[in-house]
Amino acid sequence: MVVAVHDADKEHMKNKNFPNYALMKISAFHKQKGDTVVWFNPLERNEYDIVYSSKVFSWTPENPYLPDNTIKGGTGYDVYSTLPKEIDDMYLDYSIYPDCDYAIGFLTRGCIYNCDFCVVPKKEGGIKPYRTWQEVVRPDSKKLLLMDNNILACQYGIEQLRQLAETDYLIDCNQGMSIRLITEDICKIIKQIKWMKYIRFSCDGEYQLPYFEKAIEMFDRYQIPKSKVFIYTLIRDDLKEADRRIQKLHKMCRSFNIYAQAERQKDKQPTKLQLEFAQRYVYGRLYKKETWAEYTVRLRL
Repeated sequence: MVVAVHDADKEHMKNKNFPNYALMKISAFHKQKGDTVVWFNPLERNEYDIVYSSKVFSWTPENPYLPDNTIKGGTGYDVYSTLPKEIDDMYLDYSIYPDCDYAIGFLTRGCIYNCDFCVVPKKEGGIKPYRTWQEVVRPDSKKLLLMDNNILACQYGIEQLRQLAETDYLIDCNQGMSIRLITEDICKIIKQIKWMKYIRFSCDGEYQLPYFEKAIEMFDRYQIPKSKVFIYTLIRDDLKEADRRIQKLHKMCRSFNIYAQAERQKDKQPTKLQLEFAQRYVYGRLYKKETWAEYTVRLRL
């Protein structure tokens, strides 16, 4: 059989270079059966026996040329969609993304929190073990990118990180760890891990700021470089609250790397001011020189 795979997000976002986890498992499954796996081409749509389309983001538009019988999955299509176990158990086929020189995967699935903007609890439920790090790493790379949504929320995830800290793998937790769960013991693990680039956390509300203050004290005690700390911040409708959060984080530590993401949902697009705040005010590091109120007055926004 000829099987075509379609990465809806990559097709829409031309600069996207992050591989699609589900498609790599699907490709591995069909190749193991002896099938031929190719990328979807609308001009050859009648030559495929099966077409799979995967979409992560709900706002990614539909491709009108996909056949009617396309198997569609991923949170962007259906928050409850999952891979069949026989496919989910496959080791990833990295050959379909030749530019990817690192391993990706999950060691845990689910989350203990129920943030109103996040679909993870609805999709995956509470935190639970999923894979061991040995099942995820690549034989041809010493880089491992973990996509766990809350790896510190269970002892299993912490133990996996503890084991990884004793290896020579370079690690990145690209979804960010919970600052609320930082302890002395976890700081010891963070200090020992060889980080690919950043140590990532998130700060999506002012309620998290006291946890950052406590964590900074621990980082200093364990000599964890704060210049390696990267903080995701969600920018919602209340830009005054967002700026208070950004300014307080900056005041706590001027070497923090702060990244802002304007909230985007299928039925809710970010406003021009949200995009201005995230893409120019924060990304342009102008928050280091002035407040959002001063910025808007200066530019007459």
